Amino acid sequence: MSQVLVAMSGGVDSSVAAALLKQQGHDIVGVTLKLWGGESDSGCCSVSDVEDARRVANELDIEHHVFNFGEEFDEFVVDPYVADHQAGLTPNPCVECNRHIKFAKLFRRADALGISQVATGHHARITTDATGVRRIARGADDAKDQSYVLHMLGQEELARVLLPVGDITKERVRELAGELGLRTADKPDSQDVCFIHSTGGREVFLGDRISLKPGKLVDNDGQQVGSVDSIELVTLGQRRGLNLGGDQSRRYVTAIDKQAGVVTVGPKSDLLVKTQLLSGFAWTHEPLDGSFLVQCSAHGSTREATLETTGENYVLRWSEPQPKVAAGQSVVLYKDDAVVAGASAADGDVQATVEAAS
Repeated sequence: MSQVLVAMSGGVDSSVAAALLKQQGHDIVGVTLKLWGGESDSGCCSVSDVEDARRVANELDIEHHVFNFGEEFDEFVVDPYVADHQAGLTPNPCVECNRHIKFAKLFRRADALGISQVATGHHARITTDATGVRRIARGADDAKDQSYVLHMLGQEELARVLLPVGDITKERVRELAGELGLRTADKPDSQDVCFIHSTGGREVFLGDRISLKPGKLVDNDGQQVGSVDSIELVTLGQRRGLNLGGDQSRRYVTAIDKQAGVVTVGPKSDLLVKTQLLSGFAWTHEPLDGSFLVQCSAHGSTREATLETTGENYVLRWSEPQPKVAAGQSVVLYKDDAVVAGASAADGDVQATVEAAS
């Protein structure tokens, strides 16, 4: 069996991943990534998490190291998160952390140590077809599936990654942890973004770093119906937290003009579109034709669409009108339960884009 570098976050999933690989006879080197140096209460990146990972490694009698990637985390995750909010985009910090830190940096450290394989506790699977093409596929536990946040992994990475808990449910993971006597067996899952403190939330975090500007809420006729304290915190499709002055009707954010400081609200039907413009599009292997199942949030449902190319641009054409996706949000395409491509939702007029490319 080979030597495997196992990312141990201090949670139950990565603890069991390390235990399963050791049971299979692998030589395990556990590593904990110290990423966020600020205050955290999300059950991730804290001093207690590092200690939990270290003690689990002791319980499993495996080697354990702590790698400090704090500067890289700030550069590739935190700073872009702040910049995206300032630009009016909806960032995906967990996706960017996986892309730039948890895999890219971990692979480099594995190479430096002469270790060929890397493992994590993500709930996803790796499949290989008859031609040898590997893909990230949904985990056995639909409620905990994390294939969406791993969509950036290509063929080279997938050849080196192991996902030991992807074939079992979260309930079974906890059962195994209990059977093994691991201290993380009953530890709650981490929630939300690790660098956002629950007390102040995004408003305090971003307010310490950028100027938050108030905006006005208007209806489709341009009449002001309320206000928002910080337009940078408003997201397309948002319904809660809007100061609509006592109006009890269900209204959603349907457009955001950050420069003008105006947020338009209206019925949910105003969000429905037939097409969605994409940017930063990338296939996990080679392009595929036909229809796809498309997921637009980490735990959202899938929607059917076909993909069209217009010059250098990609456009999703929904089989039925769907709510417009906030610019910056990850859009992941599946064939059955396997990821075949990933991109980001883009702002812009699809028809104008098509005409410009023709």
